[in-house]
Amino acid sequence: MGLLTGLLTFPVAPVRGVIWVAEKLNEAAERELHDPGVLRAQLAVLNQELEDGDISLEEFEREEERLLDRLHAAQVGSARNDRR
Repeated sequence: MGLLTGLLTFPVAPVRGVIWVAEKLNEAAERELHDPGVLRAQLAVLNQELEDGDISLEEFEREEERLLDRLHAAQVGSARNDRR
């Protein structure tokens, strides 16, 4: 990058930095959203909440189904990536 290009694009440098940070945060959130270990830990916490009486059986079943669907999707996605 030449000096002239650097000077002309300098005003947008902060915007590019913010976009880069947003992309990295999005990637981290996606990894955590689909990480089987995280999903299993959330299921364990959910189970404990039910045992402690913090949530009703209906809430437990609804949340458990959502987490199991995500876990299944993560495992299917992982299997597809392994075949490539």
